[in-house]
Amino acid sequence: MTSQTLVFSMDAQSLELIEQKFQEKLNFADTRKDKLFHVFQQPLTEEEAWALKYVYAYMPVNDLADYDGELFLSHVRRALDIRKRVPWGERVPDHLFLHFVLPYRINTENIEDFRGIIFDELADRTAKLSMADAILETNYWCHEKATYIGSDLRTISPLTMIRNARGRCGEESTLAVAALRSIGIPARQVYTPRWAHCDSNHAWVEAWADGQWYYIGACEPEAGLNQGWFSPPARRAMLINTRIFADYPGPEDITLSEKGYTEINLLENYAPAHTICVKVINEQGAPVSEASVRFEVYNSAEFYPIAEIKTDAQGEASFKTGHGDLVIRAVSGGKWGEILFKAQDSAHVELVLNSLEQPSGILDFDMVPPPEGEGEVVASLPEEKILNHNRRLEEGTKIRSGYEDTFLSEEDAFALAHTTGLPPERVRDILQKARGNSREIAAFLEGFSGEFGEWPLQLLESMNEKDLIDTFRPTLDDHLIGSLSQRGQWAEETFVKYILCPRVSYEMMVPYRSVFQNAYSEEEAAAFREDPSKLVCKLEQSYSYYEDLPNLKGKGNPVGTYSLMKGDPQSLDILFVAVCRSLGIPARLHPSEQKPQYLSDKGWEAVFSLTSSRNQESSSWGMLQLLKDSEAREDVPSASYAENFSLARLEDGVYKTLIYPYGHTDIYSDPFEVEPGAYRLTTGIRLKDGTVRVRFIYCTVRAGDTTEVVLTYRETVVDIPVLGKLATGNELTRLDGSEVVLKDLLGAEGAIAAWIEPEREPTKHLIRELCELAEPLDKLGVPIVLVIGDTEWSASFDSGAYPKLPIRTIFVRDSSYASLSGFISKPAAHEAGYPHLFVLDNQDQIRYSASGYKIGTGKEALQIAAAIFQSLNGSE
Repeated sequence: MTSQTLVFSMDAQSLELIEQKFQEKLNFADTRKDKLFHVFQQPLTEEEAWALKYVYAYMPVNDLADYDGELFLSHVRRALDIRKRVPWGERVPDHLFLHFVLPYRINTENIEDFRGIIFDELADRTAKLSMADAILETNYWCHEKATYIGSDLRTISPLTMIRNARGRCGEESTLAVAALRSIGIPARQVYTPRWAHCDSNHAWVEAWADGQWYYIGACEPEAGLNQGWFSPPARRAMLINTRIFADYPGPEDITLSEKGYTEINLLENYAPAHTICVKVINEQGAPVSEASVRFEVYNSAEFYPIAEIKTDAQGEASFKTGHGDLVIRAVSGGKWGEILFKAQDSAHVELVLNSLEQPSGILDFDMVPPPEGEGEVVASLPEEKILNHNRRLEEGTKIRSGYEDTFLSEEDAFALAHTTGLPPERVRDILQKARGNSREIAAFLEGFSGEFGEWPLQLLESMNEKDLIDTFRPTLDDHLIGSLSQRGQWAEETFVKYILCPRVSYEMMVPYRSVFQNAYSEEEAAAFREDPSKLVCKLEQSYSYYEDLPNLKGKGNPVGTYSLMKGDPQSLDILFVAVCRSLGIPARLHPSEQKPQYLSDKGWEAVFSLTSSRNQESSSWGMLQLLKDSEAREDVPSASYAENFSLARLEDGVYKTLIYPYGHTDIYSDPFEVEPGAYRLTTGIRLKDGTVRVRFIYCTVRAGDTTEVVLTYRETVVDIPVLGKLATGNELTRLDGSEVVLKDLLGAEGAIAAWIEPEREPTKHLIRELCELAEPLDKLGVPIVLVIGDTEWSASFDSGAYPKLPIRTIFVRDSSYASLSGFISKPAAHEAGYPHLFVLDNQDQIRYSASGYKIGTGKEALQIAAAIFQSLNGSE
């Protein structure tokens, strides 16, 4: 095809490719053609038409299923209009506009029409600024709207984030990217899939200004660009990348490019890197093409593939990564080969695909992360700029706190409970969790409790906490009325968990009951209730399997999947469970296996054939009984799932970690019900420098049998040297304004002290860990002193917001940092490494210190404090 004017600087070949991909989507989504593509019947400019075709050409399957054309047309028109209205619009090259401004999707969030709403708030604030200053100003605005809190894996939308006023880093960065794109600035979410030196991960933002990409910590403003508390851990990363929903030519290194989806590797912008070249051969020495090469790091007690790269025709794959250890595993046709790659090893690796069975016995090895590195020297900012920055942070916190004050209060909750006759404590709990959506939730309770008693409240309690902030009346009404009409004879607990509850996995919650109840005749529905396997057959005949993009698997909502008649296996599983619940059939995804099941007279029955890709396995289960190590030393950690141990089953040459609640500790009383197969039990003890003492324990579980396995850890010596001494004569200020000397706050038996930034994510992680450890810390009885510097102090800080902290916790202010003098040389540097945590003995000597972002610091501090306490008591 030809075009008289080549729009967006694309040549004729590029436009032809877009047209081709658009036509493919047009055919692919034929069942939703009227909902998706009717917008092309409207009068469109050439620029609008091509931008809209571009959006559709690279649209994920789930978005074709879940949303209508008006939403995408609105995004396109807003983006094009804003480009003309902002002062830097003409300076943004077309290729950056297409890849980093025009896209409506950032992560796995629910898609909403946010551009105009956010532009209206930011336009005047940024109109007279440079692009660089507009990026900083946008982040101040994000700080006014939201702050960090840990949450589940479902990513909320930018508008929901604003409504909630808090979210995890992936949601903070989704908001910040949405905000920057809403004023025409190219922006992308950047993340490390998993850290190697500690557990968890992190996401932040890169934004483009006048020819250069800069990074910022989303919702955590700094006075300048390329600054953030995460700079030091980023220098230890093994991979830092970003996702682009398009074919992307670079110039950055491309880690993955398939199906119009690209992941680019940005590691070299943050950390030292080297390239590992892997050659995969078969047992005869011939190269294996299209083999999957997985580069895995230890994180959260499992080996997680931070990258998965296919080999080329020569059987080769390369990966640019950090200077830490990796487990490299190649898989093809169920056969696999694996090697422990040490950072100092040769960059050329050869893997032979010669294994079908797993090893036996126990394998021990160490995983060493990249070392700590020094950052570039950053020029000090003028004092005036620092003061203005601190003032902006304070103002932003006040604005956000003022908004939070508009949420329904405890008094409102009790008044509602009185009006509706519902239990006050339960109503208060629900409304507190609903936060900015509390009035919507209250209206639902008020509207239906008179007719249905506690059922509306039980519906809300069956949902995830995060659901309460972005679920509205139409959805709640549909699920309440639609489920109560299918009450049947089921026991209340079964009904609530597996029929009334609308949440299946991490999909967006939508009103689906009436859709599915109207989709089948009463005769069909009765037949499905009698024998749910008939529903399986019905879905198999009507629906086809199609793999979606890697990060969107299992995110399709059931109505969208139903209408598109296509989906990835996880989304089809969600559809099956949703249809079952709508028809009064108890159904779920198995708690650990995440495979669909329905409840019959025989108990829970698995559905193994919902898609053609699913293995036809026996429905029999086996049992895996974990046993305590009778010879374990006292310093061995208490077993905690996903914290220091995990279970994984070998499937098609790859170990797939079983899903159990994080921190699950009741593991010895009852056996784990699992599918028959080969299993690997991973245990790990992380040392202070981030190195992990890993142990693999291999076993096999057979159908109908119980396999017993002793859960063991490697021996690790706890080292508690004397590192220095705090200046305990320094005067501090209690929050009530009275003066106190640090020495008077420390216990005769030792103490834990930390200098913190209450508004920053690392400190919030530490405080959360201390809350979770309150019981053992209270038992130990050591004081915990949390010190806030004047520059980190916020007048809106409320120590009462942390009622679950250990009893002997006290917050104080420190204006001079004299207590840190000589030990932490630059406590207020822009990448300062807060929190600075110390464990002290009874002579105020520092026996443990940790600075900066590191998951697990609280447990390490408890372990050291307990060891000191035991040594003191032993010597008396």
